[in-house]
Amino acid sequence: QVQLVESGGGLVQAGGSLRLSCAASGFAFTNYAMGWYRQAPGKEREFVAAITARGRTTHYGDSGRGRFTISRDNVNTTVYLQMNILKPEDTAVYFCAQASRDFASSRTDDFDYWGQGTQVTVSS
Repeated sequence: QVQLVESGGGLVQAGGSLRLSCAASGFAFTNYAMGWYRQAPGKEREFVAAITARGRTTHYGDSGRGRFTISRDNVNTTVYLQMNILKPEDTAVYFCAQASRDFASSRTDDFDYWGQGTQVTVSS
């Protein structure tokens, strides 16, 4: 079955960096776009970034554009989110998701499977 396991979250000071990883298994990884979302307490889940199956196209939400970079390793079936210049408002649980097809969508409905999330906390 599909498994998405996030790692790399933690506590970081404002201005710092973190790299999140999502280890994927149980499906043909190279056939699907992948994405990252986040959810802060009391807020709706928010699109962060998505990447197509071969990594040729990326799409970013307003919150991370210019500071975050999504990438993937199709040999090791892992997707990454490099986060730089972190701000306290980036504090959230970050989720990895598998898209239903090879399209870097920002719509939650276009993602079929989700990981359990990893907590990112940015202190001021």
